[in-house]
Amino acid sequence: MSCGICTDGDPPTVTFKPCHITKRQTAAWNGLRADAVSVTRYDPFEYGFRGPDHLLITAERAERYDGETSVEGLPPSAARNFTGKMTFVPAGQRFHGWQKPRALTRVTYFYIDPQAPLLDPAVSLARVELKPRIFFFDAPLWDTAMKLRAQVDRADAQHSYSEALGSVLLHELIRSSTGVVPRLPIVHGGLATWQQKRVADYIEAHVADNIALVTLANVAQLSPFHFARAFRQSFGIPPHRFHIARRIERAKSLLADDALSITEIGQRLGYSESSAFTATFRKATGRTPSDYRRALE
Repeated sequence: MSCGICTDGDPPTVTFKPCHITKRQTAAWNGLRADAVSVTRYDPFEYGFRGPDHLLITAERAERYDGETSVEGLPPSAARNFTGKMTFVPAGQRFHGWQKPRALTRVTYFYIDPQAPLLDPAVSLARVELKPRIFFFDAPLWDTAMKLRAQVDRADAQHSYSEALGSVLLHELIRSSTGVVPRLPIVHGGLATWQQKRVADYIEAHVADNIALVTLANVAQLSPFHFARAFRQSFGIPPHRFHIARRIERAKSLLADDALSITEIGQRLGYSESSAFTATFRKATGRTPSDYRRALE
């Protein structure tokens, strides 16, 4: 079987045969990748995967007249309708299936690095025994996966927010698989003064960039999960919201310069589309950049 989306040197992904029946959209964060797949034709097809990553599958629409899905270590399933169901394939185990579709399939594959640095070191994913599961449902895990799935489609998605969701996804996956809620590190007093200053200065210097949560955690010399909790305790808001707030303040300053167009200001602040900049500014201030500029005049 062939026709995945990876190229030489890239980690493997779920393959389809024939591959021309799919449309795929991908996104990658620290230790986590998402592959949103839409089947575009009613032709019968096969799919399969075996790789070094854990695979979490969320079937947003999946109905078939006939077919079978198998995960190594479990009996195969011939379920006809598994819309809203999830499947988990541990790293190294085989996933395979075929179907004659009754509806055009829409599914998202989450590839999770077993050494993923999204979790606090005290909660190492590599030390957790995750068992295969087929066509199951867990509401908190599904809800988190759908929030992360929504980030794949967003041109203005905040990288730090997506990574925070990824961390929650891994905690929910552990809870769902083992029944044990991972212990979170205890934070006393938030960030130290030097950490607050160093992180705030870094965000100010890179306000137009998409700053990864792990990058800010490294600046503060903390694990990502510990950092996210300590930052919120110190600043009252999550890192990604603080970052957006600093962008908005920079935008207000730039809007005072009539020589700069709205589009130019948006580009200076890291927005490739002026519509994304306008939407973010309006959400934060209650008015569009143009309205704000007119008020200054």
